[in-house]
Amino acid sequence: MYAAPPPRGSATAETARVEPRVYQAWKGSNIFFLQGRFIFGPDVRSLFLTIFLIVAPVAVFCVFVARKLMDHFSHHLGISIMVVAVAFTIYDLALLLLTSGRDPGIIPRNAHPPEPEGFDGNIEVGGVQTPQLRLPRTKDVIVNGMTVKIKYCDTCMLYRPPRCSHCSICNNCVQRFDHHCPWVGQCIGLRNYRFFYMFVFSTTLLCIYVFSFCWVYIKKIMDADQTTIWRAMTKTPASIVLIIYSFIAVWFVGGLSVFHLYLMSTNQTTYENFRYRYDRSSNPYNRGVFENFKEVFFTSIAPSKNKFRARVQRDEGLDVRPADGGGFMSPNMGKGVGDIEMGRKAVAWDGDVGGMGSDLEGGVNNEMLEDKNAIGFPGSSPDFNQVMQSDATEGRIAASSRRGSWGRRSGNWEMPLEILGLERVNDGV
Repeated sequence: MYAAPPPRGSATAETARVEPRVYQAWKGSNIFFLQGRFIFGPDVRSLFLTIFLIVAPVAVFCVFVARKLMDHFSHHLGISIMVVAVAFTIYDLALLLLTSGRDPGIIPRNAHPPEPEGFDGNIEVGGVQTPQLRLPRTKDVIVNGMTVKIKYCDTCMLYRPPRCSHCSICNNCVQRFDHHCPWVGQCIGLRNYRFFYMFVFSTTLLCIYVFSFCWVYIKKIMDADQTTIWRAMTKTPASIVLIIYSFIAVWFVGGLSVFHLYLMSTNQTTYENFRYRYDRSSNPYNRGVFENFKEVFFTSIAPSKNKFRARVQRDEGLDVRPADGGGFMSPNMGKGVGDIEMGRKAVAWDGDVGGMGSDLEGGVNNEMLEDKNAIGFPGSSPDFNQVMQSDATEGRIAASSRRGSWGRRSGNWEMPLEILGLERVNDGV
């Protein structure tokens, strides 16, 4: 039987709905540019200060020092001083962008907590659902023959891989987390650590370059005018400012370069160095100086686990577990202790099913329902909140019917009209 095709423009709501892209529905604190092509941290504004601290002294150097040195050297040699300074600055800024504008190694979040190992999917025993199972806080994994504990992240609902940590500023779990650098406005992790070190080291070389040629210019003035060093310095105040500025800056970036050189030689991260203080025999990641440097500079960078420009996949088969039955709970459910790494407090709601059942039997007042409607349960989906609210309402009605408290005039429960009428007749109204 032939069926007429639907008229044009009559698409259903399901087909007409366009899912947002991943960067538009991102749950972290990151800031995206160029439709998800660049990802920055929430403190990306500090990046402009870093750019200014690099470009401004180089511009002063080119105008007041390199341009004057062209008169003291041959034509090609004088121009090369300025060209090298400009090219080195562009190279340094490119490394800065590669460090701050790319995915540092963010691990995608899970939609729901993982199932415990060895779980067969059956949470009913004798026709009765078991209580909710609390996931273990830590797990043991073997790394190079040594036991390493990995922690569960309540925000991302996953067990962090080894060397992974949750950044409280970007609100993401980052692979091989080193630290969050406010000067580049991004986390430093697996996918941008190489560029971070190259940026810091090239900045050190740029400071040394400017510092050295400022002294060369002062020496040229001394030779040309046959004067002392102090009088020569007074003739070029820009050189004095650049010498002081580059001398101070080189202690910061140079010291950072040396420190990370030590970390790379021992295969440590800044986070591990300050928190664990590995000994030579207790570091499971140390494979020797040559292999450690090879791992950082001469291995391919792992592809990003996130496709920021892709469409969000609709999880239509997500099974919402009832609140009064079995299931799996976060390790921090019911704890009021804050997790420093996560940057937030754990859920303050007690995960004990018995406590929840007692609240439902005693009745749930309207204020509690309004609070749940307003904020929901932390970390849960809207459907889960609706299930919890419907269960709470059913528990309130059931408890009220068992206790026979419908004749009560005060409180949040309303008296049925039939009982109200009978009561008025009995009172002779």
